[in-house]
Amino acid sequence: MNQQQRHGGQIARLPEPGDVGQLIVRGAKQFAQRHKFITGGYLLGFVVMLFIGSGTQLTLQQRNQYSRIMDTIDLQAEYDATSDYWQARNAYQATKGWFFSCDGLCQRNKRRMEEAERVLTDIRQEGEARMSDAKAIAGLTSEVGVGEIKDSFWQYITAGKQFAKRQSMWDMMFMAFRSIGQRGRDESTAEWIVKIAMNVLINFSMGLAMAFVMFVIGLWSIIRSYQPNPIMAVLVFVGASCAAFSFVATYIMAMFGAAAGGVYGMAKLAENQARLQNGGGGGQRQRMQYRPHYD
Repeated sequence: MNQQQRHGGQIARLPEPGDVGQLIVRGAKQFAQRHKFITGGYLLGFVVMLFIGSGTQLTLQQRNQYSRIMDTIDLQAEYDATSDYWQARNAYQATKGWFFSCDGLCQRNKRRMEEAERVLTDIRQEGEARMSDAKAIAGLTSEVGVGEIKDSFWQYITAGKQFAKRQSMWDMMFMAFRSIGQRGRDESTAEWIVKIAMNVLINFSMGLAMAFVMFVIGLWSIIRSYQPNPIMAVLVFVGASCAAFSFVATYIMAMFGAAAGGVYGMAKLAENQARLQNGGGGGQRQRMQYRPHYD
């Protein structure tokens, strides 16, 4: 019987940091060998993020043409048409009766609303067409095109983080309500904190994953607005999608890696403290066992 068994059982030994690193590397290699398509897209996204930069700068002629076309867009007309539409819509909603009934006045307001909506749609389509012509002058891989793609991506990422924060706050509140009067009986404070941390990680992973999906869905409309040739459109779509995937995957892995590292560090510290306490108690008992009889 060894010393640990003599004093209350063996202490579970955690793997050393070097062994953990080797396990992670081995697991990453195995994943890469099994999922070559995902790994290839991840690496391609990293290359795009490192070398794409901010896009090519516009020449003086391109900048002048781009600005001249953008200045022809009548923003005031769109603002006025939007205001007219909402006024007509509010008038129609105010005169609409119960259960979809609509008298003569309601029908007249409905026709006005539909006419205002048609005018607004025509003005917006004309503005989008002129904006598309200006973007075609700049080019999809220019600083204008790359900047718009980046802005769209960061908007979705910010929205995903905000969703995760709101969802985590609600989850923490409900978990606190459920744990009142039960935490002392069913789970310790450390287990409750770990549960909250895992919930936060899951919410952020879901938020970032949804942000990635929404970005990819809206990416094609951005690319199409620059009127590129089909080959360039496909290349930019694949490159931007892979770059977004690489960023989101790295972000999620970093979050879970930091959380796992924190848990491993606390467990390793607890293991060392238990070993020191066990070893100290064993040494004291050993000295008492071999104490001379005349002491």
